[in-house]
Amino acid sequence: MKIQYTSYQETISFLKQAMSEHPNLIRLQSIGDTWEKRPIMLATISNDVVYADEKPGLLYTGTIHAREWIGNELAINFIKYIIDNYRFNPKLMSALTRNTFYIVPCLNPDGFEYSRNHFSFWRKNRRDNGDGTFGVDLNRNFDSKFRKGSDSNLSTYGGPHAFSEPETCAIRDFVNLHANITISLDYHSQGNVFFPAHKFNHEVEIEGTDLNILCANMNNEIKKVTGRQYGIHRGKPPANLIRGSGREYYYSKGILATVVEVGTRNIPDHMQDMSQSIDENIPALIYALSEAINYSALAPKRVEGFTIKEIGSDTVTLEWLYPIKDDLYFEIYRSETNKNMCNEQTLVAITKSSYFKDVQLKTGQSYFYNIRAVDKVTKVKSPFSPELRLKTLLANDEFSLTLYPAKQDVGYLAENYIIKNKEHFGYNSMFIGINKNRGKSYGLIRFNLNNLPEQVQITSAQFSLYPMNRVNAKIEKYGQWSIDILDASKITDIYDFNEIEQADSIFTLGQTIESDKMTQGIWSKWQFNGVERSLLHTCGKELLLRIKGPISLPLGNDSQMMQFDIGYGPFGSGLHYRPYLDLIYTQESKCIEMLPAALNVIYPEYIKSNKLACGFNEKGEVVYGQMAFALDVLPKVDTTVITHAYLLLHNKNHLTSAKDIRFTIELVELKDLDYKSVKQRDKIEYIGYEVSNEQLKEKSQHHFIFDSYSRQALERLHNENKPFYFIMRATAESQASNALVDWHCDNALQAKLIINYIERRKYALDAPKDINIEIENKQVKLSWKNPEHSDFVGSFVVRNRFHPPKSPFDGVKIYGGKDEYTFDNFGNAHIPKYYSVFSYDNVPNYSAPAAIYYAKTQTILLDELNDDLPCELQYELEDEDMNLGDD
Repeated sequence: MKIQYTSYQETISFLKQAMSEHPNLIRLQSIGDTWEKRPIMLATISNDVVYADEKPGLLYTGTIHAREWIGNELAINFIKYIIDNYRFNPKLMSALTRNTFYIVPCLNPDGFEYSRNHFSFWRKNRRDNGDGTFGVDLNRNFDSKFRKGSDSNLSTYGGPHAFSEPETCAIRDFVNLHANITISLDYHSQGNVFFPAHKFNHEVEIEGTDLNILCANMNNEIKKVTGRQYGIHRGKPPANLIRGSGREYYYSKGILATVVEVGTRNIPDHMQDMSQSIDENIPALIYALSEAINYSALAPKRVEGFTIKEIGSDTVTLEWLYPIKDDLYFEIYRSETNKNMCNEQTLVAITKSSYFKDVQLKTGQSYFYNIRAVDKVTKVKSPFSPELRLKTLLANDEFSLTLYPAKQDVGYLAENYIIKNKEHFGYNSMFIGINKNRGKSYGLIRFNLNNLPEQVQITSAQFSLYPMNRVNAKIEKYGQWSIDILDASKITDIYDFNEIEQADSIFTLGQTIESDKMTQGIWSKWQFNGVERSLLHTCGKELLLRIKGPISLPLGNDSQMMQFDIGYGPFGSGLHYRPYLDLIYTQESKCIEMLPAALNVIYPEYIKSNKLACGFNEKGEVVYGQMAFALDVLPKVDTTVITHAYLLLHNKNHLTSAKDIRFTIELVELKDLDYKSVKQRDKIEYIGYEVSNEQLKEKSQHHFIFDSYSRQALERLHNENKPFYFIMRATAESQASNALVDWHCDNALQAKLIINYIERRKYALDAPKDINIEIENKQVKLSWKNPEHSDFVGSFVVRNRFHPPKSPFDGVKIYGGKDEYTFDNFGNAHIPKYYSVFSYDNVPNYSAPAAIYYAKTQTILLDELNDDLPCELQYELEDEDMNLGDD
């Protein structure tokens, strides 16, 4: 079977030869024997290998499942790469000098050989179960929420008790004797996805950021080689999490552990697909090995108290707590997507300070921040603090709207399930693509646009969808997923497969996503371009999206299908994972023409009213012009945002002098209207640019346009109920006299202040009050009192395990709406955490947080959750293909 792959005996022979040729680099040992008396071989690789156990270590385990040959094959090729390159590759040399690589190419030798020589898709080991069946799934046999199964014939049978198998005992004993191991990578196939470890409680762990970033940075190394992007996904909470796995056992020992699912088949084409998988994972392994020291006792401690100090529309200030040390500094990383890499591409600051102000950001944009401490001498880095998530404020003329589909408006339509298609809406997940059971399958999402005001300009639109499973996309680099905008007015029944399949696409949204870029556990986003945004205005009151994958299969293949969360149903993950449409828009502005309430010419000796002139008198002294505008015509302060402003003036005459004389206008604050006070005025800002005498000759009409700072100053003066004062003055390159310019101050040519504005709340409402927590039906129930205000739209509830959320986006979304209570349906009611409740208006402006700490400390038993599941929901686990990989 597949003779290109290496047999177990060939693997042992290779390891022995490698050790004999490189005794200072490689040490080989058997850590135990299998039922069929094969040795379980482990290689230790490190510079000066005699000291290997004194260095931080990375544990590699491969082929714990017999049919997943990639683990053994990658191990052999990585060892070959080390031997051939460690003297010349500085990254590899550094990694092996500071760290140790423990590698078990094949943890299931008996099953592997049985798979190679008899039954390719055999999964278990070869234990004789004594009832006519053979084998235990070794990755269900660890003491990590082990569950004894009753059917030994199942491929996932976990054995009679935890650690009943010699293979799992062998690796357990090795790990227990090597406290220096800080990272564990367990290589499986299939899925092209990382599965970081979990603790069976469906809550973010303190190491969760470390795990995501480890996987993301490995992902970046993979992408450099083949362009492929792996998913990063912890799995479904918590009743469908895998029990008895090695990954969770290592994690329970304080080791950062993740499964790496490689490829799209258990045993792929060796020359093409397997070789690609090997080549892309070698640099990822080098990176992971280099990180082992950063999670050891040699590393600085994790930064604490990493939180948001202040958020603006284009700036963010972060702060943290850490003892002041001369030999330490901090690295700050910023990304616009979740589960992204932290490396030179995303590093935005290196600082010794305990705060950081990030500038020149986009308005209304989501950002993700990470921090770690670094030893200045050794360059050893700390683990990461829990990631900060936030969204910058909107610009003062912007509104945003986040739309979610109603339960009945999101689902999928399958060719072979015509009668059941309506049941696929609002239930668990969407299956999109094609397989032998469902046939062709399309996703459909309808958004209600009633809350989008008319006559607005949409400046940004983005559709987001959460892929939760790609294990049934089995063909490497085949097919793509796209979003079609359909004409909703021509669809009579959204639950009719044939009608949706045959509907013409008005436009294909954004770019299609190829199969090896469609990754689970990482949000897929489609950005609307300008043409697509304009279509939203023609969609009427609803936007209808069709999600389409491959619609045919090559010979011999049975599936190319992705599974997406919809946030509804007992196994949907709630509001936090619901598809959504994010819009940012501006309103059409209104215009006000303001006439001067007062005009004055201010001479050194006197003031002339109802006239406007400026320049120089016969003595060469400056003569000022002054304008004042009253505020009585402006709308309410709290809801007036000035978007554009300019002064419109017409000159009556120009100067005959050849001197370069120029005229400027300043926005000022005045207490007294006399020459001395004007000369010593408090200047706020120049309005527009100066006008030269030559320009006065060329034309008589002039626009002095306010910049953004001046517009803000107008709003401030408006807020303080102060009139708008302007001073006109002249400047000359040399002494000038008898040089006065008159400006029209009556009839249609008189001076005007033109202000464009929109009506928009500028200030947030009061925060909710009287926030309270209680337990009801084994769930956390939060209640609060909403502010009483006509502009109140709703309250937003966020959960965060590590700090009070200071942004409504810094954590898991629990609820948004007008109610004064909600249940945390997906959190663990027996783990402490923080909640914040924010009120919001229609902009939305979010209030300051009303935060509360939930201090329950007992750990919930997973068995309690499983016992609470209705029988029909347990059945749906099978019916809905909820498996998330082959680990």
